[in-house]
Amino acid sequence: MSELILWKNQEISKLKRDIDRLFDRFWLDCGVGGLSLEFSKCIETHISETEHSLLIRMLLPGIDPEALDISVTDDTVFISGEKKKRPTESASYYRKVERMFGSFSRTIKLPCKVEMDKIEATYKDGILSIFMPKQKAQESRETKIEIK
Repeated sequence: MSELILWKNQEISKLKRDIDRLFDRFWLDCGVGGLSLEFSKCIETHISETEHSLLIRMLLPGIDPEALDISVTDDTVFISGEKKKRPTESASYYRKVERMFGSFSRTIKLPCKVEMDKIEATYKDGILSIFMPKQKAQESRETKIEIK
């Protein structure tokens, strides 16, 4: 039964890739390449780890920090927001304008537990930085149990 589920998942993934390729070709034929890409796939993200902390940096130029929403659970960081479409200059004629805009969301699985009350997020020069101190490992306690 597990082989059937694995085969089904592989076939669905293949169908999705084929449909994505079809839409990519369609947009290129219309002279509007790249519109089928998801905004969230284009966001440059760096995750670094030290002995005591995790740091997530995302390149989000042109996004209002007020339009960002960040939430953290025990093992996941969820980041969402929206980049508004800016009007282009009406006096000029553009043959092609390539700007990503729209809503996006990213879910990042954390490799360890973090101190929820000490998480800090900053946004400067188009870079969102989320600093998360790691939770200290809980010391294991040992108790001697007497047999009665």
